[in-house]
Parts: sequence; C-alpha cells; structure tokens
Amino acid sequence: MIEYIPAKTIVTKTKDSSWFGIDYNMNIYKGCCHGCIYCDSRSDCYQVEDFDRVRAKENALVIIRNDLRRKVKKGVVGTGAMSDPYNPFEKELNLTRHSLELIDAYGFGVSVATKSPLLFRDADILESIREHSPVLCKVTVTAADDELAKKIEPAAPVSSKRLALISDLTARGIFAGILLMPVLPFLEDSQENILGIVKAAHEAGARFIYAYFGVTMRDGQREWYLRKLEEIFPGRNLAWQYAKTYQNRYECHSRQAQSLWKCFVRECEKYGILYRMKDIVCAYKRGYEETGQQLSLFDL
Repeated sequence: MIEYIPAKTIVTKTKDSSWFGIDYNMNIYKGCCHGCIYCDSRSDCYQVEDFDRVRAKENALVIIRNDLRRKVKKGVVGTGAMSDPYNPFEKELNLTRHSLELIDAYGFGVSVATKSPLLFRDADILESIREHSPVLCKVTVTAADDELAKKIEPAAPVSSKRLALISDLTARGIFAGILLMPVLPFLEDSQENILGIVKAAHEAGARFIYAYFGVTMRDGQREWYLRKLEEIFPGRNLAWQYAKTYQNRYECHSRQAQSLWKCFVRECEKYGILYRMKDIVCAYKRGYEETGQQLSLFDL
C-alpha cells in the first residue's frame, strides 16, 4: 500500500522554459522505485529521504485542479523530472491519468518523461490535449542492450519495451522521442551503443533524440553511484576510474564526447531525427497559435 504525504502545491512555475519548452512542473509522486544507479534525484540537495520508496501527494488531484485554475497564462506542464509518473502504483491509483484529464480540461499542454510503457494507457487523453495544446513524450533510453539496461536500471522496463512504447505513441500521431541521457562513461559511451540507439529510434519512428554524453554527480548520489558500480561490475575498477578521471566534478563528460557527438549527429541527420533542443521545441509546438487563452508558439 502506498503512503501519502502532505503537499500545498503541485503545479509550479519553472524558472525558464528553455528545457523542452516546459512552463510548469508537476510531481505527483515522491521517490522512485526504478533503482537506476545514476539518478540525480537521489542527490542530497533534493532532500528526498528513502528515495527508493514511492509516496503519493495527499489530495493531489484537488491541489492540481486548484493550481491550474489559478494560472493566468496557459502553457506546457511537465511531469517526470523528479519521479517517474508511471511507477507501478500508478496502474491502480490513476493519479497521473486523472491529472492529464485536468490538464486537458483547463487547456494546458503537457510534456511527459518516463521509462514505463504504462504511458500508452493514457494515449487517448494525450490525443485530446493535442487538439488544443502541444504534447511531448520523452522516453529515456541509455543502453541499446537490454542486459546492460537491466544492470543499470534494475527495476525499470528494459530498453526494447521503451522503444516499443515510442513506436506505439508515434503510430497514434503523438510527438515522442528519446532522452539519451545519461551516457555513462566507461559503460555506455561507445559508438556501438550510441549508433544502436539511433538506429532503434529510427525503426520505432522517434521524432527526436536529445543526448548528453556523460553523467552528473552531486553529493549523496555520487557515493551511491560509485558503490553500485563496484557491486554490479566487480573487478572492472570503475569507481577508481571515475575518481581518477573526474575527482569530485559535477559534470562528468565522456572522454569520447566529441567523437560520439559527430557520429550521433551524422546518424540523426541521415534518418531525419531531430536532436537540437530548439528544433525539438519548435516541432512539437508547431501550429499552436494563440487563440483566446491557448498557448502560442510565437511567444517563445
């Protein structure tokens, strides 16, 4: 049974809309049970105790309704930044589904980030939102190989299931693509992995891939990540390699980042897949001109 925690507000204004054109953030759940070893949300600065335990916010739908009613300006509501909105509890609770219904009713757009095929359950509501506002679905895929994905994202659906989700969404005309981040140094930063993901994305009909060739590490998350590397990949001295290469840096770029970027861009352009943030934002918001209170692409 899920635990509920108090909340005063849920839909909050972003500092700027440069990240995928998102105007508001919405986190209905706190914590995540995917167990991804690299998750930045585990960092001390976010103060999420017992991060692997999922909790839902009390009276979430009432709060979301009131938050949306108070917004003077319509925009895109993003969800999935701190906790996957399609965790296993969502299948029964339907909090994310009902929040999408509220977003639809109040005339907002939506941007969803997830690793779960459960998102497709709500394709009907996404289609309804798309009639008046932009819709963007971002599915994280960092490993072309399911076996590697199982090791670094142990409780999340494997990569092939997420690619199948993209295929299902795009078949319904929903703007969907891949978050190729993080790309873990010494584990995922090979041309074979990157090109494998781009090819699979093309076959799934992905409209975009947004990549970051490296990983971020803050206090708390850094210690967790390095300990997990030693547990999962014994004998490879990965923690030592990170310490030697990056010390205590926040951004740990792959040593192959430049060469990976060149081959990534080449392959994306070959398949007609968008990869620049501004192009992705323009593409999924295209056609939503301001009529009454609706979102305007030309205000960006």
